[in-house]
Amino acid sequence: MTLLTVAVLIAAGSFLAGMLGALTGLGGGIIVVPMLTLLFHVDLRYAIGASLVSVIATSSGAAAAYVREGYTNVRIGIFLEVATTIGALAGAALSSVIPTSALAVLFAIVLLYTAVRSFQQRDEHPSNDPPHPWAVKLRLNGSYPVKGEMVPYTVQGVGSGFAIMGLAGMLSALLGIGSGVVKVLAMDRRMRLPFKVSTTTSNFMIGVTAAASAGVYLHRGYIVPTIAFPVMLGVLAGALTGARVLARTSTGKLRTLFTGVVTILALEMLYKGVTGAL
Repeated sequence: MTLLTVAVLIAAGSFLAGMLGALTGLGGGIIVVPMLTLLFHVDLRYAIGASLVSVIATSSGAAAAYVREGYTNVRIGIFLEVATTIGALAGAALSSVIPTSALAVLFAIVLLYTAVRSFQQRDEHPSNDPPHPWAVKLRLNGSYPVKGEMVPYTVQGVGSGFAIMGLAGMLSALLGIGSGVVKVLAMDRRMRLPFKVSTTTSNFMIGVTAAASAGVYLHRGYIVPTIAFPVMLGVLAGALTGARVLARTSTGKLRTLFTGVVTILALEMLYKGVTGAL
């Protein structure tokens, strides 16, 4: 295949990755990294570098639409970005000393954990429990649109959610996934945010998290324009499309899509990592 053909195929796959990332809050990197390594045989570290660029594009493409539509909780996003940025810088420092096979296995473990937790669905209705004291002081409680009406919700587990976000930032730098996997679960399960608020706030955050570690990858030469550029264009187009689809998509369908995709990718990455094929 010619270089142009490969670039077009990468952009097409990245379009689907960006759409999924926008719909689930995972960031396109969760599809881009396995796609580049398993289908196009790109070295894992270069795939992660390109993915981090795509994650920034995903956040930029979808975040503005979500904020305008009233789904994103901007105050929560800004607060939690402090933890994710610190974690991202730590993860970027560790990325050069961890073998690629170990990174692949770690990637698979994160995805499998995500799939298992996704089966443990809870009610989408906002929590009526008293808010966490920090949520009151920081004014993190909010509301989101449901069938044309703004439904209020309270925020729980602020301290534990903040701590988990540090881990999310580290995984972002190590795996190039935008850490949306952990962010969505932390906000959905620990902080008890409605699922659509979790996914949209995750999209708002992942660009800052990825930018913190992308600079380190760029300095080390792991971001190659011929790979990163078609990935960025495809993911950005997919993210914009996904942002338009989200409001018309049921939460149940999003969770099913979320679980199915990450399970398939986890098993493939685990096999490649254990056999040393990456």
